[in-house]
Order: sequence, then C-alpha cells, then structure tokens
Amino acid sequence: MTMTSEDVIAVLGPADKMFVAEVIATGATRAELAEAFAWANNDEALMGEGRHLPTGRVAVLVDLLRSDEEELE
Repeated sequence: MTMTSEDVIAVLGPADKMFVAEVIATGATRAELAEAFAWANNDEALMGEGRHLPTGRVAVLVDLLRSDEEELE
C-alpha cells in the first residue's frame, strides 16, 4: 500500500512538502521507509547485526534520506 503524507511524517517527523512527495513517489511502504530511516541513521549497527545492505525501494529511500541530510548541512 502506498504511503500518504501522514505516513511519511509519522516516520520522519516534520518534513518539507516536496521531500514528502519525493518519498511517496518511490512507491515504498511505510515499513520500507522505517527500514530506510534506520539504515540512514545507524547503518553501522545494522551491519554489526549481520543484516544485508538494503536493496530495491529501501536503498532508493536511504539515498534520498541521505541526500536530504546533506542538503541540510
């Protein structure tokens, strides 16, 4: 099921409307966004748990989240 803007904000917190639209446009689910958020914010811990690097929509979301963080810095 495709996310709504409320789903995106529930996972990420307050976000720019254009960024929310980009996230929704990926076609990802709320669970995929939550996983991508975890990877974008703490990839070393997830790799330490032996988890495989993200693929598919999760990987796209990780890249999107990281590029948004870089813009804010």
